[in-house]
Amino acid sequence: MQNTRSSHSLISQAARWRGQTVGLYGGSFNPAHEGHVHVASEALKRLKLDAVWLMVSPGNPLKDKADMAKRKRRKKSLQALVADRPGMIVTDIEKKLGTRFSADTIKILIHRMPQTRFVWIMGADNLAGFHHWQRWRYIVATLPIAIFDRPGYSVTGLNGKFARQYRRYRVPYRQLPFASAPAWTFVPIPRHEGSATNIRRHKGKKWWR
Repeated sequence: MQNTRSSHSLISQAARWRGQTVGLYGGSFNPAHEGHVHVASEALKRLKLDAVWLMVSPGNPLKDKADMAKRKRRKKSLQALVADRPGMIVTDIEKKLGTRFSADTIKILIHRMPQTRFVWIMGADNLAGFHHWQRWRYIVATLPIAIFDRPGYSVTGLNGKFARQYRRYRVPYRQLPFASAPAWTFVPIPRHEGSATNIRRHKGKKWWR
């Protein structure tokens, strides 16, 4: 499975993904690091996914644009890490679709690929602020969500607004791929210290040089 497959073909080849379970792992990847690959690898293994699409966002509305590298540069950094790892596909599908928010991307995907089962994947670092995302309740109501442990974020995230309000919809991670939304799980995995923030702090904003 080639991780360089174009975003348009991911949708145009909907028949290829019919009956498959695909993890959607979006992010800035500013820059990509081994921690991202670690989460994708654990998602494939723990959730028994057929593939994980690592979606490089055009830009994160909740992050400072001045500290954000160009999309092509971020995508390149991710492709270099993923290489040809089975089941991992790097894509800038949101750029191709013209979507800015995750909720809009999800809406298009489930409309165009109704016979593919999608699971939303994110690190625990996003959990505490998830309720600030545009139409976050739509995401919760539409896709099962898998949250993966990240050093320093678990306690804060699990006490955040999303986790508190949807506490009764939490399920064991083995059940998540078969659960109907709303459903979410927290997946404890071996911790990886990779951090885009630390990379930028160490190398400066021009981390790609």
